[in-house]
Amino acid sequence: MKTKSPYNELILIRHAKSSWADPRLSDWERPLNGRGKRDAPFMGQRLARHHCLPDRVIASPAKRARKTARVICKKLSFAKKKILFDDLLYTADLMDLYRVVRSCEDTVNRLFVVGHNFVITDFAVDLTGVHIDNIPTCGIAGIRFPSSSWSTVAPRSGKLLFFDYPKKHR
Repeated sequence: MKTKSPYNELILIRHAKSSWADPRLSDWERPLNGRGKRDAPFMGQRLARHHCLPDRVIASPAKRARKTARVICKKLSFAKKKILFDDLLYTADLMDLYRVVRSCEDTVNRLFVVGHNFVITDFAVDLTGVHIDNIPTCGIAGIRFPSSSWSTVAPRSGKLLFFDYPKKHR
């Protein structure tokens, strides 16, 4: 049986680069472009190499976020059928993200949230107090909280563990 950690970790992931090639598609239906299709598995491999494995994954149901979550989870051997999709994450503001995170069960040690900018960047900054200009597409911010209860997540309650993105490695 897995032992509950005395802290929680939140992994914020901005969806990979999307395509604007077909102007007939709604924003909701935009797929990943070529770069996004390369970056998502690359970042999933980086997480796997560092043993950063999720207990729970919640993603925006927009096509580009769904695909990013599925590709990253495949690299982490996290079953795609276990990914939860929350409509709130498509148009989320800071308060929506706090609601999503605070409602997570305390049995979850590491929560992945896959969403959209600018709120992903704003949330990372609000949680840590660390200035981040922009989390680029397929960028990932890892944040640790000194509590094992998600209900205690509050502004500046987290510590930035890492900030990684594909262009950092090119």
